[in-house]
Amino acid sequence: MPVLGYHRAVAQAPDTWQVLPSGPIERLEDNLWRVEGELERGPIRRVMTVARMDDGRLVIHNGIALPEPGMAQLETFGTPAFLVVPNGYHRLDAARYKARYPDLTVLCPVGSRKRVAKLVAVDGDYDDFAQQPEVRLEHLEGTGDGEGAMIVRSASGATIVLNDIVFNMPHRSGLGGLALRYLTASTGGPKISRIARMFFVKDAAALRDHLQRLAKTPDLKRLIVSHHETLETGAAQALEEVAASL
Repeated sequence: MPVLGYHRAVAQAPDTWQVLPSGPIERLEDNLWRVEGELERGPIRRVMTVARMDDGRLVIHNGIALPEPGMAQLETFGTPAFLVVPNGYHRLDAARYKARYPDLTVLCPVGSRKRVAKLVAVDGDYDDFAQQPEVRLEHLEGTGDGEGAMIVRSASGATIVLNDIVFNMPHRSGLGGLALRYLTASTGGPKISRIARMFFVKDAAALRDHLQRLAKTPDLKRLIVSHHETLETGAAQALEEVAASL
């Protein structure tokens, strides 16, 4: 399965600065940016989200190693201060970021800490983050604390950043596309894929309740996921529908 193949590649990742193809840094808000990048195998695309706190420190969610011009641009946004490794399968560039920015505080969901720590030293979990009005981290209930959410508040509204618990990947062509659509149920989102249900959903009712609470976030503007497309409209409805599928 392509998704599982990606997980195996992550487990073998070196700590050298290795750049894979990626798109430009997209400015979503004055304090929020997004980058979509490729992986070595398969059609799965990954997403890095960067949020800036009011004091100029950056929170980097699901860090992607960019070419030097991209990294230089990122550094103009603020000071890289926190690296959020959003679960135990999203470690590909974590050690690279820590080597590049030794003062980074590395955070991950508490349920993923053992796996993440195999590749990079972990400083704390989401509960150890000093929550700010503009950037918050929280564990997702019903996932065994293996997944979480980052909530970013900007002048125009709130953005919720999720990881593997919700996919928003369009259908693909070919045999790989058929496998993603019918075997892993990963495409045609936003949705909870079959892989996410197997690996992360521990208590469906608790997760449903948490997603429904997130859907009621005041001034919710968008939903970012760590694979593929961002929802710039209808984020609350999408979360409600995903919750109802549990």
